[in-house]
Amino acid sequence: MASEEESAVKEPLNLIWLSLDERIYVKLRSDRELRGKLHVLIFASMAGIKVSSIESVARAVLPKFYAGDVHPESWRVFSSCGKRCVLTANPRVMVEPFLKEFLGADMVLGTEIASYKGRATGLVCKPGILVGKKKANALKKAFGEEKPDIGLGDRQTDAPFMALCKEGYIVPPKLEVKSVSTDKLPKPIIFHDGRLVQKPTPLIALLTILWIPIAFPLACLRIAAGSLLPMHMVYYAFWALGVHVIIKGTPPPKVTKSNPNPNNNNSGVLFICSHRTLLDPIFLSAALGRPIPAVTYSVSRLSEIISPIKTVRLSRDRATDAAMIKKLLQEGDLAICPEGTTCREPFLLRFSALFAELTDELVPVAMVNRMSMFHGTTARGWKGMDPFYFFMNPSPTYEVTFLNKLPKELTCAIGKSSHDVANYIQRVIAATLSYECTGFTRKDKYRALAGNDGVVVEKGHVLKANKVMGC
Repeated sequence: MASEEESAVKEPLNLIWLSLDERIYVKLRSDRELRGKLHVLIFASMAGIKVSSIESVARAVLPKFYAGDVHPESWRVFSSCGKRCVLTANPRVMVEPFLKEFLGADMVLGTEIASYKGRATGLVCKPGILVGKKKANALKKAFGEEKPDIGLGDRQTDAPFMALCKEGYIVPPKLEVKSVSTDKLPKPIIFHDGRLVQKPTPLIALLTILWIPIAFPLACLRIAAGSLLPMHMVYYAFWALGVHVIIKGTPPPKVTKSNPNPNNNNSGVLFICSHRTLLDPIFLSAALGRPIPAVTYSVSRLSEIISPIKTVRLSRDRATDAAMIKKLLQEGDLAICPEGTTCREPFLLRFSALFAELTDELVPVAMVNRMSMFHGTTARGWKGMDPFYFFMNPSPTYEVTFLNKLPKELTCAIGKSSHDVANYIQRVIAATLSYECTGFTRKDKYRALAGNDGVVVEKGHVLKANKVMGC
């Protein structure tokens, strides 16, 4: 079968350029018009960029946006075919990861970008933009004398290659057609990167550009309020500044001399949080009205400076981390995100079981956030901007749901394994949020998005266990 089908390397402006492609193509009638527009778009979004960076964006950022444009009727036919080939005027390097990994394409024929010393020149290689007869020539070269059974196109310029197929059909590019649900694709999109929440259509792109000059000062004001005000006032300050904090469930009371732990131990409560952004412990603290220390793994120096709560960095050495967490629990309550990294989609990553071995005072907390413009997480970019991007959203929302404290019989106190306890808490939080549990880890996420294992090497090699770091 033959069918047709942010740049975040200059986030968010280059992605805005790339978003204009299909919306413009459907209005063009001639090959010359289409080639001219594509040449401009490719040059504007790729000139001077490392090819490896473009490949990284294609793998980590673009699949989420492409998945929202899969036509249901095209997919019904495409998915029923045995061998699938995609012909597209788009640069092959941009679309190939999505088409092969998420749609199951066997072959992708697209425009090849030119490069010099590993950087895109903004020009294209021969035979040029794959449009009209050039698309047909590419199909002939790939299939030889063999004729594809079915050809799908969506514009008049697709007629030459469709004539080479046994059957040819035009799929009208109706923008109002609801796209295929992502759960019906061969592979779900669990991990993705990039800062933009919505596909930057021309209108969304314009609104984003107009909003940024207002957004950054507003983000700085919100961060200052969270960092400088007493924690019992942060909740009200956030609401006054347009940050919605929704609290559900009943949080446990603070353990004090006048309100001692009923179990007669010196351990504070360990809050087990699902991990959405590095701000999870801060919004947990805002919901409780008191600062809750947190253990973290990798944070930037800027995040260390602006953090309003005490956080301690994990060393990834099991014995060292266990001793450190026990010590912190003796001092009071503590927050931990056992997934080890964030996930944007409605999935929970595998929970590390270490926390279950250290205390029986466990309170699961389901964290969920909503953003309309910018994601407050990144795997490939500089993490120091994560809190700024989150607070640059017009009206970001954090929902904190306190679940019931784990009864003694469900903890390691009566012989339950730490893995059983961790898996149980994962299932409870997932059920509360209507999320799906997975076995994916931090390593899986960073291999998918950044091409590494997500291991952070500290300057000076080893951090002392009690060194205070920012969230």
